[in-house]
Amino acid sequence: MKRVVITGLGAITPLGNNVEDFWKGIKDGKCGIDYITKFDTTDFKVKLAAEVKDYNPEDYFDRREARRLDKFSQYAMIASREAWKDSGLDKEKENMERVGVIIGSGIGGIETIETENRKCVEKGPDRVSPMYIPMGILNMATGNVAIDIGAKGESYAMVTACASGTHCIGESYRMIKHGYQDVIIAGGTEAGITPLGIAGFTNIKALTKSEDKTRASIPFDKERSGFVMGEGAGVVVLEELEHALKRGAKIYAEVVGYGATSDAYHITSPAPGGEGGARAMKLAMEDGNVKPEEITYINAHGTSTHLNDSSETQAIKTALGEEVAKKVMVSSTKGHTGHLLGAAGGVEAIVCAKAIEEGFVPATINYKVPDEECDLDIVPNEGRNREIEYAMSNSLGFGGHNSSLLLKKYN
Repeated sequence: MKRVVITGLGAITPLGNNVEDFWKGIKDGKCGIDYITKFDTTDFKVKLAAEVKDYNPEDYFDRREARRLDKFSQYAMIASREAWKDSGLDKEKENMERVGVIIGSGIGGIETIETENRKCVEKGPDRVSPMYIPMGILNMATGNVAIDIGAKGESYAMVTACASGTHCIGESYRMIKHGYQDVIIAGGTEAGITPLGIAGFTNIKALTKSEDKTRASIPFDKERSGFVMGEGAGVVVLEELEHALKRGAKIYAEVVGYGATSDAYHITSPAPGGEGGARAMKLAMEDGNVKPEEITYINAHGTSTHLNDSSETQAIKTALGEEVAKKVMVSSTKGHTGHLLGAAGGVEAIVCAKAIEEGFVPATINYKVPDEECDLDIVPNEGRNREIEYAMSNSLGFGGHNSSLLLKKYN
């Protein structure tokens, strides 16, 4: 089996449009949530979201190209360019047939779908853009990144709702581990802050209606009332260890474990006791040959919904054991970023890699009211300087999809 390491990071998020600014926002306890500016929310019950700030597509693409790319593809390309540059890989020196791209999304080009549907209804079918399909379909983030970077290896998109980014990184790890690729650009992207996106999640009672941005996304807090929609992309470059060592690459962390399960229970609610999530964590630890007591930090899915946070707490206790679970630091960074849906796992894998690199455990910000159902060490409000040997990232998606990724400090 090959060993797999992370050699590049790329992000565009509500906290910053690159990894440096994003990570600084995490360390500083910054909240990226504010009033929605993308559309008029007068008739909407939900007013807050975590938007990407100060974003002008023409800073990254020429005008014609920008018009032909939905934002979820734009975000994926921006994050992938940063990750590729950060990795130091040179396509002139690489066998690009051994370089893959696996980037997922929860809902893909929903902005394009809404816009073109409106045209079809109001102006007739002939007014629908010929670019509607290649802009809207979910695999186009991956396709456009592959074209942009010149990656000719395996290229596809995985869709497991809010677990998409973690599944993409996990499956990429497996592909490199078993020798199918040398390098994979992997992660998630999302641009779902649209009228239809907000309305849909509001009506399924997933979003908070709070208008206090410091009390809207409050994971593990007893007063939590739903998640806050976020947007952006998180992408990592995964590389076979010997391939990375030969070119003297910087290594952020090693990927040593991955677990994925299905609840087979309900389309939106987690299985009782977080049973499926617990199995995913156990599988990741088994894959990495890691004992529960060796894990320093867990970046929880921690969405700020009642069911998720209480179920995930139970899942962590089941997977690690009650006594060990109480000693592990568990935080959710969705107080900083909102919930980036399919991009959450990509962004949170970057959090874990940076946490390992710098020895810093991010806080669960905006926390005030303890909940007896969420009685773990959730690192409330203030991050901690701690040496981290192993960090785990959890993602749990609608449809009962669970995924856990286990990272290790590279030795």
